[in-house]
Amino acid sequence: MERSYAVRPRPTDGLIPLDTLDQLPARLAWFAAMRDTTPVLRDEASGTWHVFRYDDVERVLTDHATFSSGSGFGDPTAPVASEREGIGASMVATDPPYHRQLRGLVSRAFTPKTVGQLRPRIEGLARGLLDAIQPRGEMELIHDFASPLPIAVIAALLGVPLERRADFKRWSDALVSGQAGNGGDVRHGPEWATQEMTTYFRAVLADRRRQPTQDLIGDLLTAEIDGRRLTEAELIGFCQLLLVAGNETTMNLIANAIICFDEHPEAVARLRREPELMPSAIEEVLRYLPSVWLPLPRRVTTEVELGGRRVPRGAAVFPWLVSANRDERQFPDPDRFDIARTPNRHRTFGHGIHTCLGAPLARLEAAIALPMLLERLPDLRVVRDAPIPVGGGATVFGPRRLPVTFTPSSPTVPDLTGAAEVPMAGRLPHATQ
Repeated sequence: MERSYAVRPRPTDGLIPLDTLDQLPARLAWFAAMRDTTPVLRDEASGTWHVFRYDDVERVLTDHATFSSGSGFGDPTAPVASEREGIGASMVATDPPYHRQLRGLVSRAFTPKTVGQLRPRIEGLARGLLDAIQPRGEMELIHDFASPLPIAVIAALLGVPLERRADFKRWSDALVSGQAGNGGDVRHGPEWATQEMTTYFRAVLADRRRQPTQDLIGDLLTAEIDGRRLTEAELIGFCQLLLVAGNETTMNLIANAIICFDEHPEAVARLRREPELMPSAIEEVLRYLPSVWLPLPRRVTTEVELGGRRVPRGAAVFPWLVSANRDERQFPDPDRFDIARTPNRHRTFGHGIHTCLGAPLARLEAAIALPMLLERLPDLRVVRDAPIPVGGGATVFGPRRLPVTFTPSSPTVPDLTGAAEVPMAGRLPHATQ
């Protein structure tokens, strides 16, 4: 049944990134209106197409023959992935068979089994962060915990030192926001970030060629596709993708979970009684307040009907995951936060061949971090005396700052489990995939 609207939503209201968390209810209402009235929207200003219903979003994600990832993020005049730089040269911007070959080189490092080998190290990192936080009674969650944890894990996987962790965070923020830095300073915008990361990883690769290492970068340097080594651009693109996506996805998942728990204390009470529900609760956070709102756009390879509209060849199509996750056609009572929801086929990590490679790692980090936060920081509450800024442009979603308070206490006797180097998640295959 369609909703009735006192004020008809304007077609492009929801395409502008949010600034603060308190704008979220209005945006979710806009997505609901679009699902009811305009499930496939053409933005006249940009010529792009936007998809809001679950079934249509899933079709765009899975039908890679019609909705291609392999041509410049929706630009049919752009060079192919191997000719681009930065994240544009990585597997997210490719179609089969090349995508399958690229993904095959790294997928074994991110299976649930191999990622599980990182558990002791992640637990040690989380404990170390909380040991410093626990006596304080307050913290800024992003700066003090939600960002340092995944950055340390990804840096260890890549085998790069943490001395430049502040740069890793700045580069990540600039790339996902798609905007210039403070005051519109282009020196801290996405182009600057891409150039800085390219320079950094080019130097890392040169060093690894001189002194080979047994880590993910070392394996990628010797990996082959049909007898061909990865190009410099492909190597740098993957390193950038892993650093940015591995940080942002997990950081926002942890922070968004704390927001959900703060707004739904009954869920926290149930988790204390039934801690085995935490994996299900994480899936519900991913659906209800997703850390990824919008994947890279697809390019239509041939004219197609979608949601009752004819979408022309060459059009750029944006599948809105956040809207699909609230579609009542798929999820009963979609606006209810239900930590025991089943089934819960949200699409926050995508679907099909471009399903997020790092999803098992993000889930593991959240499964370790969230119980620790709830156990070691009693009475954890979000401070809401000022609007909570959110960022990430339209691609990812999460708070840029999240002040919280809790009852301070002394940390337990330090546990050094996991203090050793992170075990690498398996050597990569060198044979043709």
